[in-house]
Amino acid sequence: MLSNWQNSFELLLDSEGGFVVDRGGATNLGVTQTTWEMYVERHATIEEMKALTVSDVEPLYKRLFWDRMWCDRMPIGIDYLLFDMGVNAGVGQSVLLLQRAVGANPDGAMGPLTFAATVTHNPVELINTFSQSKIDFYKSLHDPVNEKGWLNRVAKVEQQALEFTQRQLVTQKD
Repeated sequence: MLSNWQNSFELLLDSEGGFVVDRGGATNLGVTQTTWEMYVERHATIEEMKALTVSDVEPLYKRLFWDRMWCDRMPIGIDYLLFDMGVNAGVGQSVLLLQRAVGANPDGAMGPLTFAATVTHNPVELINTFSQSKIDFYKSLHDPVNEKGWLNRVAKVEQQALEFTQRQLVTQKD
């Protein structure tokens, strides 16, 4: 399948914020200090987190999220949907929601059976089903402070995923 990595990464950055510090530490470009430290295998300072650039975090997102969920092998549109949820709620949660949407064994680990179940589904129907699963997941968290933002993100990502899929379907017909 054609890689949709660059498009997906750029859209993800539109959804992620800039530099913030809260009780959990620093976050920049959507990368938490804990995730950055795991990735670079050392302690990171607040100043280092503040100085992160897009080119610094791109390989982290590719390796820890995109590659772990086999996004390069997924249908275009599904790849972005899966990637965005993986970043926002964790790789295991994203794969678990996908598995439930496609009727695969829900173990939270991407593998050949989940992949096969995914690519045999109608991509438009799967985008709609997976997006509804994301809505249900966020509502189950009972977090009124963040829920509206999460649901807005689901709608935005769903729309973009559908646009990716429609363009791919048109390209395949030509």
